[in-house]
Amino acid sequence: MIGHPFIELGLFYPDARFNSSTSSNLEVNSMNVTQLINKIPLPSFACHVDGTLVAMNEHMKDKLENFSETNVSHVFDSWINDHVESVVFAKRNGQSFIFIMCLYEKHTELYISVPEPLVAFLNELKESNRELSTIFENSYDGIYITDPKGKTLKTNTAIERITGIPKEYYIGKTVDDLIKRGILQTSVTHKVLEQKRRVTINQLNYAGKDTLMTGNPVFNEEGDIEKIVTNIRDLTELNEVHRELKKIKDLNQQYKRELKKLQSLTKFNQDVVIVSEKMNNIYDVVERIANVDVTVLILGETGAGKDVIAGEIYHKSDRSKTGEFIKVNCGAIPDHLLESELFGYESGAFTGANQKGKQGLFELAHNGVIFLDEIGELPSELQVKLLRVLQENEIQRIGATKPLKVNARVVAATNRDLMKMVKEGRFREDLFYRLNVIPIHVPPLRERRDDILPLVQHFLEKTNEKYNFKKEFNHELNEFFYYYSWPGNVRELANLIERLVLTTGNDLITIDDLPVEYQKSEETEFALSDIVSLKDAVELAEVQVLQAACKKYRTTYEIAKALRTSQATIVRKLKKYNLTIE
Repeated sequence: MIGHPFIELGLFYPDARFNSSTSSNLEVNSMNVTQLINKIPLPSFACHVDGTLVAMNEHMKDKLENFSETNVSHVFDSWINDHVESVVFAKRNGQSFIFIMCLYEKHTELYISVPEPLVAFLNELKESNRELSTIFENSYDGIYITDPKGKTLKTNTAIERITGIPKEYYIGKTVDDLIKRGILQTSVTHKVLEQKRRVTINQLNYAGKDTLMTGNPVFNEEGDIEKIVTNIRDLTELNEVHRELKKIKDLNQQYKRELKKLQSLTKFNQDVVIVSEKMNNIYDVVERIANVDVTVLILGETGAGKDVIAGEIYHKSDRSKTGEFIKVNCGAIPDHLLESELFGYESGAFTGANQKGKQGLFELAHNGVIFLDEIGELPSELQVKLLRVLQENEIQRIGATKPLKVNARVVAATNRDLMKMVKEGRFREDLFYRLNVIPIHVPPLRERRDDILPLVQHFLEKTNEKYNFKKEFNHELNEFFYYYSWPGNVRELANLIERLVLTTGNDLITIDDLPVEYQKSEETEFALSDIVSLKDAVELAEVQVLQAACKKYRTTYEIAKALRTSQATIVRKLKKYNLTIE
């Protein structure tokens, strides 16, 4: 087997020099260049530095075939010399050559042809090495390589960002040195050497950053550890990103909840306007119980919006897709007709009855919701029948011999004190508890003043659109709306607004356009004749003080200074009470 020609001939790449002190080199020196060329088993030739050919072996002559040139530049069509790598790329008659140049004597150069597959392999190896170096250097995590004694062999630039120390500082130092200098608290390298497996530890580094260090052993053919490759990840940045992502996720969930709430408030009933905390809490309850088939009892003054709440329970439930919303005013139907209206009757049940019979309202509400408004007006004899519906889910028409199963959810409402009526014996106690499974108390408008002005704007826009007007209310009239006690609640407010829009000739409606009964009412004096809550009294006082300040001062900073509070508080209060500086 032929050995490496450079070693056999005493040539070394690149720029080899022969040393006369060694026997091998003495043997080589005793050769002339022709003898040396002929001993090389690869196509080779020698030339002076000016390109003049000196000698060429038979392998080279066979490659070149017929030629008579005496200078390298004439022998080859192309001659590209990479002096840095001592490699020459040449061509002759379409044939490619790759030579490695070695210096034989001061003015003589040897060119030895290298097989193309070997060169391709070397180039491929060089490219792979470049790619690996690029990946190593551009890794976002720090990479730290040590030998079995813990001596640092190589590390990448990322370690500078993580530790704040130049990567060159680590080269040649052992992990023990780094621990002594306080750069490391403990060594993952030692643990890998002890356990001979992958080890992960978590520690604060020299820069105070939370880092995760994973050491991986690299074994040789004998099974011994020859290197330890440690990956260093900066958890401080990851933890911060995680916290930010969690904030974004929480905020996104909050937005989704708010959006869902807003959608639920407007999806079915455009007349629903809620701003106050009390009403928001009520609608939260409505959302939760919409698809829970239990009886609901809605309590509140006349005109407070009990029927709107009942409608929202229906619209937000799945029953809105399977059945109807049947509304019954128990106080508006005469007692002798109420039973037939609720439960229906068979043919010929009584004089004047429809020959085909009639379905009752409970039957019409099958798979839907029946709203029994003014339930406190229900006669005693019908309270028993209603109790049977709630207990057995069945009704019996007048004149019928068999009961009918019905699946109707019952929502009841009243402005009366049913508990008091129970104690007085005017309302069945067992029926009361059947109805009062989920009570919802709708507060009067005077107890949720935050809803008043939004409701005013809503009713004004609705009335303008209905009658094709462009009416507006001035500030004083809005102030009246806000402080009036509204004994008739939302219904009274809506009726008054429609009345003002229709009866006032000017587009700007003022407090002077109010009907006489409102202008002369003591309610215009902020309704202080009624007992109000301490919170409402404080708000009334705040408004009066802020109104006076808005007339006297020109900026929120001046008002804040005069009232001895912060400017931010003044801005918030003015926005809350819908006040502006004049």
